[in-house]
Amino acid sequence: MRKTGLAALLALALCASLGAQQPKKKILFIGQTKGFHHDSTSYAMGTLWKLGQETGLWDTWLKTDCQWITKKPVKGGNQKNLSFFDAVIFYTTGTLEMDESQKADLLAFVKDDGKGLLGIHAATDTFYDWPEYGEMIGGWFDQHPWNTFEAPLVVEDPGFPGMQYLPRAFTMRDEIYQAKNFSRERVRVLLTLDADKVDLKNPRVHRTDKDFAVVWARNYGKGRVLYNGLGHPNEVWDRPEIQKMFVEQVKWVLGLIPGDATPRPKPAP
Repeated sequence: MRKTGLAALLALALCASLGAQQPKKKILFIGQTKGFHHDSTSYAMGTLWKLGQETGLWDTWLKTDCQWITKKPVKGGNQKNLSFFDAVIFYTTGTLEMDESQKADLLAFVKDDGKGLLGIHAATDTFYDWPEYGEMIGGWFDQHPWNTFEAPLVVEDPGFPGMQYLPRAFTMRDEIYQAKNFSRERVRVLLTLDADKVDLKNPRVHRTDKDFAVVWARNYGKGRVLYNGLGHPNEVWDRPEIQKMFVEQVKWVLGLIPGDATPRPKPAP
């Protein structure tokens, strides 16, 4: 009798434990190229897929087209649409193959449905002819004046998810973008280039305010948007601290953990 009771209690405890486990989130990763092709796009897609499997927090569907960026039913067997996913990741370039209804659905997916968007590196080199996209993601690519170099970087917000794994100031070989149509009134900058340690006389430097944000986050309606400009070389994706950073940032984009994305001005030197 005692054994039967103990077995029943153990079974109830196991069921309670399984019930308390959160189901995996679902991410759609778009790696479509309509401009310059980054070899690291495939590397990034594989890395984010692997990190989801290792943490057990999300599954990633990898696509090189935008067919599933819609709320309409997609014809064909086992097709998906935005209603199936919790977040979308873009590592893209150029004007992607999306019609006006798809664009409206993506905006609503984040703004109205409270879902997430993560833009990686060249995601700001995308959709120059779609103003709402630039406003949502926070800006557009405007050259990389120093190409790939030992970039001096400064963490502006060590309290935001993922940033605790990076030193407050460090150098890393990467290609750092300059942003246009960018304003700190819309986003919270998490990582920036140390402008005092780069050549500002480079003719491709267009910003006169010496503000070269690299990673930023924002609230967009009910949803969450994060842009991470790192990841041009494959080697960046192999760094343990970068992988840890991305895990936490994906968790924030998915709404699994809190993080203050309130915009704030550039800190005084």
